[in-house]
Amino acid sequence: MEFRYQDPYPIQKDDTVYKKLTSDYVKVEKHGEREILTIDPKGLELLAEEAMADVSFMLRSSHLESLKRIIDDPEATDNDRFVAYNLLQNAAVAAEGALPSCQDTGTAIVMGKKGENVYTGVEDGEYLSKGIYNTYQKRNLRYSQVVPLTMFDEKNSGSNLPAQIDIYAKKGDYYEFLFLTKGGGSANKTFLYQKTKSLLNEKSLEAFVKERISDLGTAACPPYHLALVIGGTSAEANLAAVKKASAKYYDNLPTEGNEAGQAFRDLEWEAKVQKICQESSIGAQFGGKYLTHDVRVIRLPRHAASCPVGMGVSCSADRNIKGKITKDGIFLEQLEEDPKRFLPATPPHLEEAVEIDLNKPMPEILAELSKYPIKTRLKLNGTLIVARDIAHAKIKELLDAGQPMPEYFKNHPIYYAGPAKTPEGMASGSFGPTTAGRMDVYVDEFQSHGGSMVMLAKGNRTADVTNACHKYGGFYIGSIGGPAAILAKDNILSVEVVDFPELGMEAVRKIEVKDFPAFIITDDKGNDFFANLAH
Repeated sequence: MEFRYQDPYPIQKDDTVYKKLTSDYVKVEKHGEREILTIDPKGLELLAEEAMADVSFMLRSSHLESLKRIIDDPEATDNDRFVAYNLLQNAAVAAEGALPSCQDTGTAIVMGKKGENVYTGVEDGEYLSKGIYNTYQKRNLRYSQVVPLTMFDEKNSGSNLPAQIDIYAKKGDYYEFLFLTKGGGSANKTFLYQKTKSLLNEKSLEAFVKERISDLGTAACPPYHLALVIGGTSAEANLAAVKKASAKYYDNLPTEGNEAGQAFRDLEWEAKVQKICQESSIGAQFGGKYLTHDVRVIRLPRHAASCPVGMGVSCSADRNIKGKITKDGIFLEQLEEDPKRFLPATPPHLEEAVEIDLNKPMPEILAELSKYPIKTRLKLNGTLIVARDIAHAKIKELLDAGQPMPEYFKNHPIYYAGPAKTPEGMASGSFGPTTAGRMDVYVDEFQSHGGSMVMLAKGNRTADVTNACHKYGGFYIGSIGGPAAILAKDNILSVEVVDFPELGMEAVRKIEVKDFPAFIITDDKGNDFFANLAH
């Protein structure tokens, strides 16, 4: 066989709409017969700074159009429409530029493709990191990165650095980029399955997808943009393709394979997987049709003895943005500046929510919740205690040392969350729920001490939580994952640190809420909404 080189990912076109940031920082210089695009490193810093700012507060128009389609779809459930409407409202608030769309403002990720005729003369990652640093310092974002000091001791970096920066070489005289801010919830819903040739038939692949869709759950804030990648020259190549496919980076791949092994989209299987997701009835967080907006299925070459299969999502905070630097200047993808235009004239009709007074004694709150079935929509008013991963670990250390459960953990519902920075003149920064499942390991022990009797967060939980709530009379109520900006603007009246201030965004806080939306997910009778869906 003759030698043949194949671009592994032959993206056929770029139909992205860009805006021009500046003509500064770039010039073309002649070196012999070669023209070199010389970029002042300050241009890299500017591009990264602007990209991180835009993607934290704005979304792609196509994503917002997809949310509007849910509201307009007569087959969508009331809960689907309720979530989609809230996410559109949230986008409108975030686009004002004060409150980011999600409180988890993510790990900053940069993928660059640098042409051979591009010269910067510096370590590009340093200047890209400086731009990222600038945005996280100046804007109301959250520092989520923790750095290890020893194997077990960590501290918050205080800057949201380090970033993940991957730069590849390519032909040409321009520099192209994909910027992402990846939250922990959607990152945790990236899966690798090491399979074999036996998977590669219609019946087996369909059964596999049906089984694994349940792994996604709702913890990462659906509706999702789902990516399924089959094959790959390595596990690492598979998962890198998953991330880029979920960001729509590979939308313009070919739709058929060839003997040289080009990556391609399988449109038939995209439609099949989308149908499986719709028929799962998981819906946009609380039951329905819209677990996913859409699906991308990418097929890659593989070693004959290995068949990696990767699955991952871009969540309701679909924070992906392209950039490029050419001889004409520095350009950034144009995101939607007016999300309000996608909102319907009137909100979707919903049955009236049940109001719950959180300032009553805990036994009375539990007795009130016990009157209603799972899926009941609630409006919460009163005091919540905010605590998440590290705070839970600290409280377990107290219990292990024979000390009592803090009274605030017994007297109030616990909201699993961690806020972004508070804008000047506002009561709260973006402050949506975090993934409940990370705290599952603590529930039985904490409830046995009278704490965590009512828990508020997002996503499905394990049977251990259902069993604990049945045993001790507790409840898990689900908040909508995603609308962190509108919760801060409309529903959170005050925020006060009450314990572990040294933990930064992980400190224990007391917040006062008004008409905070939620649903009963797990009750005191052994019922769990998501377990019912699975059956």
